[in-house]
Amino acid sequence: MIGIKLGLLLVFSVLAKCSVRNVQSKYHLSSRIDPGVRFILETNECAGVGYRIVRDNQIVFESTLGHFAPLSSAIDHGNKIILISNQDQIVLELVEDTPAIFLVDISRKNIKSDKSITDCVSLGRNSLHWYGGPQQKYQYWPVEKLTLPNYSYVTKEADNAAVAERYWVNTEGAFIHLSDTTPLFIDQNSMKDDHLCFIARQSLPYNPRHPTFDFEYSIGVARDAKAAHMEAVHRFLGRPSGVPDPLMAARPIWSTWARYKRDIDETVVMRFANEIVNNGFTNSQFEIDDDWEICYGALEFRTSKFPNIRNTVQQLKNMGFRVTLWIHPFINKGCEPYYTTAKDNGYLVKDHNGNVDTQWWNSEKGEAAYIDFTNPEAAAWYTGRLRKLLEDTGIDSYKFDAGESSWQPDDPILNSPLEEHPLSVTTDYIRTVAEFGPIVEVRSGFKNQYQDVYMRMIDKDSEWGWNNGLPTLVTTLLQLNMNGYPLVLPDMIGGNGYDNHMPDREMFIRWLQANVFMPSLQFSYVPWDYQDGDGIKMQELCKHFVKLHEDYADTIIRRFERAVSHGEPVNPPVWWLDPRDKNAQTAFDAFLLGEEILAAPILQKGQTSRNIYLPVGRWQDGNNGSIYHGRQWLNNYPAPLSVLPYFIRLP
Repeated sequence: MIGIKLGLLLVFSVLAKCSVRNVQSKYHLSSRIDPGVRFILETNECAGVGYRIVRDNQIVFESTLGHFAPLSSAIDHGNKIILISNQDQIVLELVEDTPAIFLVDISRKNIKSDKSITDCVSLGRNSLHWYGGPQQKYQYWPVEKLTLPNYSYVTKEADNAAVAERYWVNTEGAFIHLSDTTPLFIDQNSMKDDHLCFIARQSLPYNPRHPTFDFEYSIGVARDAKAAHMEAVHRFLGRPSGVPDPLMAARPIWSTWARYKRDIDETVVMRFANEIVNNGFTNSQFEIDDDWEICYGALEFRTSKFPNIRNTVQQLKNMGFRVTLWIHPFINKGCEPYYTTAKDNGYLVKDHNGNVDTQWWNSEKGEAAYIDFTNPEAAAWYTGRLRKLLEDTGIDSYKFDAGESSWQPDDPILNSPLEEHPLSVTTDYIRTVAEFGPIVEVRSGFKNQYQDVYMRMIDKDSEWGWNNGLPTLVTTLLQLNMNGYPLVLPDMIGGNGYDNHMPDREMFIRWLQANVFMPSLQFSYVPWDYQDGDGIKMQELCKHFVKLHEDYADTIIRRFERAVSHGEPVNPPVWWLDPRDKNAQTAFDAFLLGEEILAAPILQKGQTSRNIYLPVGRWQDGNNGSIYHGRQWLNNYPAPLSVLPYFIRLP
């Protein structure tokens, strides 16, 4: 309990011909009125209806209710107010008013599908900061800097939006969570500067044939951002149901992807595995990535590449590796008999014309199909084939790629309520593949926070900038945690080397350092590919940071357990320790491991020192043992290439 009382007061400002006349209303949604907290509702014949939630004269949440003017009446039902115009009605219902949270539901029901409704939330300029929203390629933190014009709010390939939870929270302790079934688009800083607009519209990629839709959301206000987020976790987001594989947290994953791309076969795999062992690095598993199938969707090894995969897997296990395999949810045309079998049995997502054609990065346009995981028979067919593959090969588990809703045909027919189109394919895909156990990794999600599997960051580029480069490794970690996905698997150390942009030695080292206090290390590019020099012995330095990560594996697992029991983030933002700290609220280049470690890696090319903000507490420097008191800046902290700045919070 946070020791505050929140009430709601409705104050109507009726503007005749846009000139102000204030009229005090008798309507209340609660009898627990605190003079310091007010819900102020305004009507304006020119601009419509809007409201502000104010605490001690500070606006904590401000919004307009679009397409609702003029107001003709308001009906008071005690804890509910119904606002009525000549065409619509909005219901504002006080769901809870306690010392812990003030929670209001706002709803419009049975809106005709030819209408579009836009409610806009003020981002507050510099007085407020916001967290949450979609995973993005330009993953700024806080998120109010993003520009998203008329953005279909679904999981999709574009902008790396593989996770798109309908949740935002601000630094004053107010959050908004929108209904899963609302056909939602968002517009941020495009139609209106410093505004995040929620647009409900029954058009593609949602089902345009449905005659009506609902526009519903909840607004909560708590003591501060931390308290608000924990209320949102318990009420809306959920928490993991179990702890994922501990070995993946303790020791590195080794993947073929970034180093070899699709140029893999038995010889490459065994040579790579021998290099790892001979250079003395530990492992949690060896991952065979793309391209191993006879055709995409066959789930059958190509013998020209892997003549005896079971023997290859056994050799890897004899060397101390577990083995995982890259998997996707597609079947390409011409991959027979699998494509025809799936199509004839109704196992593929189809549009309203019966067309199953789609595409992904390993097909031409219209030359692939997407398994329909909303169809239980299709999901069982897919998982049955995967289980047989494990039995036949001895492989331990899978890396499940893709899953975003944008890969399916436009205007899809899915085996779920019409309002949930098209996000249910993502939810059901992740739910289906999570059955393969705690070693599983996925990269997309919508309402999948309860799974006990690793959520992998979508592929990062080997860049220094905000265009999906190294700084976004930290901000994506924070973004996923604040969307309720604390079991984060960072992408490859050094990035993926796309377009021949390979990580140089400096980038590789800084990327590894940034990963140390994240839940897992994932190598593909390797330390022994880089030259020693400038007093740095690459393998020794990298082994040092791998060992540092392993030394804190127990801490990571404890944070996993805390995420399961309490829903807390594993890697919270710096402000988590002091949500009212203005300096901590904007920290984008540092993060916490639980509440015990603060990591402040170098994220800029050529940088050998940086400014570090320490929040509340006593902090011991992990490199030299110095003790600092929090709420202070350490300016020009020296961090040559061999140094990762980190600090341990003391009791």
